[in-house]
Amino acid sequence: MDSIRIQGGVALQGKVRIHGSKNAALPILAATLLVRDNSFIRNCPRIADVYAMINLLKGLGCCVRWLETGIVVDSTHVQKGEMCREAVTGMRSSLCLLGALLGRCGELTMEYPGGCVIGKRPIDLHLSALRKMGVEFTESGGRLRAVASRLHGACIRLPFPSVGATENIILAAVAAEGDTILEGAALEPEILTLCRYLQSCGAFIEGAGSGRLIVHGGRRLHGSEFAIPADRIVAGTYLFGCMGTGGNVLLECAPEEEMAAVLEVARKMGGHVCCSEEGIYVQAPERPKPVSISTEPYPGFPTDLQSVVLAAEVRGCGCTSIKETIFENRFRIVEDLEKMGACIERNDCCSVTVKGVERLHGACLEARELRGGAALVIAGLMAEGETIVKGCPYIYRGYENICRDFRELGARVTSV
Repeated sequence: MDSIRIQGGVALQGKVRIHGSKNAALPILAATLLVRDNSFIRNCPRIADVYAMINLLKGLGCCVRWLETGIVVDSTHVQKGEMCREAVTGMRSSLCLLGALLGRCGELTMEYPGGCVIGKRPIDLHLSALRKMGVEFTESGGRLRAVASRLHGACIRLPFPSVGATENIILAAVAAEGDTILEGAALEPEILTLCRYLQSCGAFIEGAGSGRLIVHGGRRLHGSEFAIPADRIVAGTYLFGCMGTGGNVLLECAPEEEMAAVLEVARKMGGHVCCSEEGIYVQAPERPKPVSISTEPYPGFPTDLQSVVLAAEVRGCGCTSIKETIFENRFRIVEDLEKMGACIERNDCCSVTVKGVERLHGACLEARELRGGAALVIAGLMAEGETIVKGCPYIYRGYENICRDFRELGARVTSV
């Protein structure tokens, strides 16, 4: 189903359960390649990117099967390191297989990874770090070949806390001979989750959750059972959906401890936010108060939620300033929001000022990337009349069933 039809103007009410984290599940599924055993990954989200990763794992020789509560991955018989072209070019997260496959097979061939068009996202940080660990790279015809006759530990300092580079270094370091010291590691909760999974399989990693990691490589890993935590970005999407439409919602199982910057912004927007063992409860004002935000690496405000705040503040009661410091193409939804009556001033390629309006009207919109697509759905929920959002396969990469979830909160939304 390529489109979502929305009849807007309904305040969200009720509760919705937050599914497992996309950004935690994908590197953990990649890490199962290092185990040479059965791994049971509970609470794995049933999203398009996970299905694509499973196809990649199967193509490499893994046996993968779904159970009611998760996925079993048997990586015993993996022998080759060449990935399916179509799956790689359509999914940026396939890049996290780079470190895992080098650790397992010592070599790989892959296309340059694809995914959402939200910025340049170069992979030079990944390549330069892995070169220090003994990997040689060659490129031919748009394909990348990597060979490591002997992966060894190294001292690596990242000039920017790249999540993907941090994951690849950890995955390669676990299999390498000797110790790897990584300075400037990304602090995102998904990095800590990856470390915890590897530790549950027998890896020895010091400093997990900090910017300085020491990975003692070369240990034989064993299978384990591990639960994926709830998705903080999905929780934030539904939270700001509530802020834009009004009403009140309970986000069941939402990871409060990972969402401090998000909850701070919601409170500044006038939301009443209460956290409990059940999850996060938010009661929205009639119209959001204006805020000023700048995206930053964790623990700052996440770039993945910038678009949904932008959409929510279109109906704000003042002028909101938003600065994007991570990906330069995050403002591609501005043109679509303006079709609905939004008033947005582009200051430069990295910042906008949103002047809130009282009403939006429905329109035909086009999702061009994952989080921007979700933001357009929220705009449709806020608008009067009917909105059609096309290009929804982007959205399904990160949300199990965004229409079902919003319907549970009283929205009138269907896939078509």
